[in-house]
Amino acid sequence: MTRQVDTIISARYIVPVIPAGPLENHALVIHQGRILDLLPDAEAREKYATSNWQQRPHHTLIPGLVNAHTHLAMTLFRGIADDLPLEEWLREHIWPAEQEWVGPDFVRDGTELALAEMIRGGTTCASDMYFFPEVTAGTAASMGMRMVVGMPIIELETAWAKSAEECFAKGLEVHDAYRGHPLISTAFAPHAPYTVSDESLSRISKLANELELPVHMHLHETAREVDEAVQSTGERPVARLHRLGLMSRQLVAVHMTCLDDADLTMASEGNISVVHCPESNMKLASGTCQASALRDRGINLCLGTDGAASNNDLSMLGEMRSAALLGKLTSGDAAAFPAAQILEMATLNGARALGMEDQIGSLEPGKWADICCVDMHALHLQPLYDPISQLVYCAEDSDVSDVWIGGSQLLENRRLLNLNEKSLFEKTARWAERLSGFGING
Repeated sequence: MTRQVDTIISARYIVPVIPAGPLENHALVIHQGRILDLLPDAEAREKYATSNWQQRPHHTLIPGLVNAHTHLAMTLFRGIADDLPLEEWLREHIWPAEQEWVGPDFVRDGTELALAEMIRGGTTCASDMYFFPEVTAGTAASMGMRMVVGMPIIELETAWAKSAEECFAKGLEVHDAYRGHPLISTAFAPHAPYTVSDESLSRISKLANELELPVHMHLHETAREVDEAVQSTGERPVARLHRLGLMSRQLVAVHMTCLDDADLTMASEGNISVVHCPESNMKLASGTCQASALRDRGINLCLGTDGAASNNDLSMLGEMRSAALLGKLTSGDAAAFPAAQILEMATLNGARALGMEDQIGSLEPGKWADICCVDMHALHLQPLYDPISQLVYCAEDSDVSDVWIGGSQLLENRRLLNLNEKSLFEKTARWAERLSGFGING
């Protein structure tokens, strides 16, 4: 007797990450939003029945990609003040533009644009850090996107909050509003060591432990940041966070360039996670994440795009390729960061950093059915000897055909199902007109 289920997806290849795969001519069985089974296609036909059996004969199914560091609303700043160093880009262009324009409407429209881009590129979960997180959360929930929404903490006055104290109050309201939500969770998001006080960081450490939340933070983004910290305090940023109790498994440290042996030891002993953002770091010449050294110390290493304002896209497939190639170049070892390891960094390791490895990041029974389907029937993906290698080194966002989050299909045959693209184009064009005076291309 066959069991009735919601959805079955048959594909030429399935790469579940756990086990490593690839599995050929298998089927993924989905029921009530979760993965029920993964088994050979012929066996699935004997055990299960469904009115929604989707055949993907030239495709590869992988876990939905996890973008572990983003600034989604900043997608509306894409192309502003390109080809400038980080400090000049931020202080002379981005921060003035934020002061002028950032508000709930900006965040809503920028987040919609970013989510559309990410879904079309196979990303099913993102960890965001930006102002008006309540707007980001509402927008993501309405589109069916899985999101870890950062509660930004910064000592400077912003359009969202006048002080760090107000940041805490407003952020915790967002946390309470989405407690138990199936798609939206929260994290503390102190901006960086140079914009957050010891008092605020100590408070974050205490609250993160009490609420069991991640702490998502820029750390050691540039050599200048590290040098200025040492000059002003006599202490490296990693050492400072260690002193304040933040170098723990809850810390999701973004960038992590310019590390010495003591930094690596504290990161390893604290069991932190590190988000490697290779394309943003290269574009801003911010420095290189010491990915090989971090990995060799057993530190959980995952991937993020950073914001589209500094990348300039939100493509996790592109980030995988860049991370693989840069890892080989910087280590001087062509065997470093093989394709399967890079895919794990973009899926399960990202989920682990966000405290969600028991829910997403691999195609295992019991986990949410967050799935990316890549059409491998394209000239630039031929001949197809190894689907994992082709995904990392050859695939493009335009090859992503279908996306499911929690068993709900958001992308079907490259068409977004939950968004009016014409309206999104129109809203984005209006923002581009308003922002055009803020230093396009410097």
